[in-house]
Parts: sequence; structure tokens; C-alpha cells
Amino acid sequence: MTTKRILLAVDRSPRADAVATIAAETALGAHATVRLLHVAPEPSAVYDAHGRVVVYADQEAESLRSQGLDYLRGLEVHFAGVPVESIVRFGDPVTQILDEAEAFGADLIVVGTAGRSGIGRVLLGSVAERVFGKATVPVMLVRPATAAI
Repeated sequence: MTTKRILLAVDRSPRADAVATIAAETALGAHATVRLLHVAPEPSAVYDAHGRVVVYADQEAESLRSQGLDYLRGLEVHFAGVPVESIVRFGDPVTQILDEAEAFGADLIVVGTAGRSGIGRVLLGSVAERVFGKATVPVMLVRPATAAI
């Protein structure tokens, strides 16, 4: 199988840089295009203490999109020589990652994992593990060394 389209889903955790580096090396070797994806929470209106709207949902969405794109552009430095694009989606991370993989035509999804075990994994679950279990394309789970984060 040749990998030509890689979807890299990143959160704003400290491990994202290490995951981006690994994805960039993979993309460079495969001559692939990368789409960086950040999934932000569903935007909602912001109210003051008196119940008045101070920020409307569409304004909040634009702010979250802008912050997300700034964050992704900061990661683009890892991708010298690799065609890369960035996108921000809103909602449930697992659903949005899988939907974006399909829309992009990804033949590989790369996600970082915190490497929780035991009760932490059971209680919190793992977006990476759920993507792995539901994806119709290969998923590369990257667990950066703790020294790197």
C-alpha cells in the first residue's frame, strides 16, 4: 500500500510536536500530502453574570477557529518539503477525525496517545484508541517518550 494522504489529528498537548515530527518523517518518505486537524469544542454563546450574551456562538466559533489555525501553523514548521494544509473542526474528536479522514481521502491517520494505562484508560477512554477501533484506514498511534514532553 502506498500512503499518499496522511491525516494528522493533534490536540494542544505538549506531545503534539513529537507526533508532528514523526508524521512529517513518514510523509516525506512516502511523498505524501498531510492535512493537520485540530478538533475544538462545539462553540456556544458566552454569558456574563447577569445572563447577557457577551460573545455569540458564531463569534466564539471564529475565535476558536483562528486560535486552532494559529496553533496548526506553528506545527507546519515540522513539514519542510511536505505539502501540508490545516483545518479546524468542531465537536466530538473521534467523529470529526473519522469524518475528516473520509473527506480528505486519507489512507493513514496519525494520532498521538498519552499512553495511559489501568484505571486512567478505563475512566477517560482514549480518543486515539477509539479512532483506531473505528477507522476504515490504517491508524498510526504515536506515544512519544515522556522525556520528549
